[in-house]
Amino acid sequence: MAADNDALTYRAAGVDIDAGNALVERIKPMVKRSMRPEVMGGLGGFGALFDLSNSYREPVLVSGTDGVGTKLKLAQQLNRHDTIGIDLVGMCVNDVLVQGAEPLFFLDYFATGKLDVEIAVAVVGGIARGCELAGCALIGGETAEMPDMYPPGEYDLAGFTVGAVEKSALLDGSAIVAGDLIVGVDASGPHSNGYSLIRRVLERAGNPLDMDLDGRPLADALMAPTTLYVKPVLELLKTLPVHGMAHITGGGLLENIIRVVPDGLGIELDTSRWTLPAVFDWLQREGRLAREEMWRTFNCGIGFTVILTPDQADAAIRLLGEHGLGAQVIGQVERVTDDRRVHMH
Repeated sequence: MAADNDALTYRAAGVDIDAGNALVERIKPMVKRSMRPEVMGGLGGFGALFDLSNSYREPVLVSGTDGVGTKLKLAQQLNRHDTIGIDLVGMCVNDVLVQGAEPLFFLDYFATGKLDVEIAVAVVGGIARGCELAGCALIGGETAEMPDMYPPGEYDLAGFTVGAVEKSALLDGSAIVAGDLIVGVDASGPHSNGYSLIRRVLERAGNPLDMDLDGRPLADALMAPTTLYVKPVLELLKTLPVHGMAHITGGGLLENIIRVVPDGLGIELDTSRWTLPAVFDWLQREGRLAREEMWRTFNCGIGFTVILTPDQADAAIRLLGEHGLGAQVIGQVERVTDDRRVHMH
């Protein structure tokens, strides 16, 4: 029979329940700031509750899930954990926004080998801030401490959101016609895409993260949190008849806009319509990246697009500007004349 001092505990196996409880207490005030009146109950239930009954007549639920890719590795390398949660929210809510949906609530999954409460508070604080900016409630989540699964100091993130849109207002791209204009809305930087390539370019360049890039350190440009397009675009949808939208994520400009364009139609994008931001210019130069590689990997400064008739484009640009988002016409929808549906020049 084993002696008492050989008795195993969960803490000895590497999981600290008390640290998990401390984290929950620390994040409660942050989570509270993201709440909406439709949320029923608080943190601590087995399932999160949200009452839709008074908000929509014919609600269609639109769900999305995503992570932040290897931008996490850069966040951990730089010991910057306070904005990566905004990225997590942005990658999910901007996706459901494409179909006209208002993000209602968000859940996160945070997994690590050994829970560092301070780091976790910073990460979840960013998630709560992202939810607040997007107008959705951080309604629940999961913190998993898994010894031996992750090296010391590393963690992984996943996010999940549910939005809703009136059935009559659902955007599926079917209204898009030849002649429609494509309005590109500015991105804050690479958002959360292409970081495996970005880290290779950084490595090749000797990791010059402190170098000045257009008035700020390269590290700041690369860690700029994903732009949250939700509130301005929802206001736009109340005002103008939008035909379709796209979130520019993995696959870049080449592969995302065309996803919402009906068969038989293509798009032509004119890259001279906007200035390639300094961070992308640096990446292209240092990595000796071909233009097509840039276009299918990065957003190249355009994080979201809105497709609408030519007579509505100026109004859309003006309204987005009033909400702090730069925008410009970057191309148009055309009838397909060859095998390629996307032309960029």
